[in-house]
Amino acid sequence: MLKNSYKTGFLTLLLILCELSLSGQDTIPPSRLIDTLAIDTTVVDTVVIRRLQKKIKDIKRGVTLNTSVISFKKTKPLDQEYQKFQVPSFWQGINLFGINFSQAAFVNWNAGGNNSVSALGNVRFERNYKFRYLKWENYLEMRYGLNAQDNQRLRKTDDALRLGSTFGYRKDTITNWYVSVKANFNTQFSNGYKYPNREVPISRFMAPGYWFMGGGTSYVSKGNKFNLYLSPITQKLTFVLDQELANQGAFGVQRATFDADGNILEDGKNVFLELGFFVSNNWETEVYKNMALKHRLSLYTDYLRNFGSIDVDWELSIDLRVNEYIMTNIAAQMIWDKDILFNTVTDGNGAVIDPGRPKVQLKQLLGVGVSYNF
Repeated sequence: MLKNSYKTGFLTLLLILCELSLSGQDTIPPSRLIDTLAIDTTVVDTVVIRRLQKKIKDIKRGVTLNTSVISFKKTKPLDQEYQKFQVPSFWQGINLFGINFSQAAFVNWNAGGNNSVSALGNVRFERNYKFRYLKWENYLEMRYGLNAQDNQRLRKTDDALRLGSTFGYRKDTITNWYVSVKANFNTQFSNGYKYPNREVPISRFMAPGYWFMGGGTSYVSKGNKFNLYLSPITQKLTFVLDQELANQGAFGVQRATFDADGNILEDGKNVFLELGFFVSNNWETEVYKNMALKHRLSLYTDYLRNFGSIDVDWELSIDLRVNEYIMTNIAAQMIWDKDILFNTVTDGNGAVIDPGRPKVQLKQLLGVGVSYNF
């Protein structure tokens, strides 16, 4: 009996030691352990086993840096020469020079024809100023053309001298409408003839000459591609400084007074004044690549006489550009002026029997030539 008691105590002690080894895992509180030792019984309690969390390994991430290499193998030279900084100017200038040629030659040509050579030169200068509310545009245009044929003297094909200036003011920098003052001057360089008659000129330098000056409003699009000018008050002066043409009453001036024998009693006037409504429009656009269309229209009617009878000057041109210098030009112009009369009939003494009537004037030009902008 005593021997069995020792065995039981030994087993109990062994069990307690096992429980103490597990107490590091929070199995049995210390207070319960004392009670267990105090009695000769076996206490079974809930055992909570916590799994240890694996330590997260420190993963090293390396960074690879590429060494920068500077190379000029793919560097291209500048297309334009480097220019130093300049203070911007509000002036813009255009200097355009062009000359067109056309030629026809025949050798033993059964269909017939005359050898001919034509040349047309044109020069245009522009000086334009624009800053905020102010805009000032100025231009000078000169054209002259000649034609030479077999067994004929030189003939004029084109002749024009134009000078214009427009000053405008707008109320803000957003609107495209300006309050404007405009002045234009037109004439020609040399005598004009009704070929083949070369004895009597039908026009000369400053015969006629036209001066327009007035005020109104103008609309100018961005880039100056479209320009519309409306003037309710414009003064038009017609100059005929050749006295023979003035005596005939050419271009609307008052003709001379003749007696019954054809003697001049009073010379014709050299200046004719009109006051009326003036409209002008310039438009430029690119129809296709390297193909530009230009349009210029002027309309004028006089308040003092023949109001509603409108003088028309319309010019249309197409420029076909081959490259920077070679260009083909097709141009047409129509003029209707009630003061330019045709088929005037005079008697032997020079007195005008029939003053004639106005007609539509048409001109068409075609040429291939050189154009240079400098």
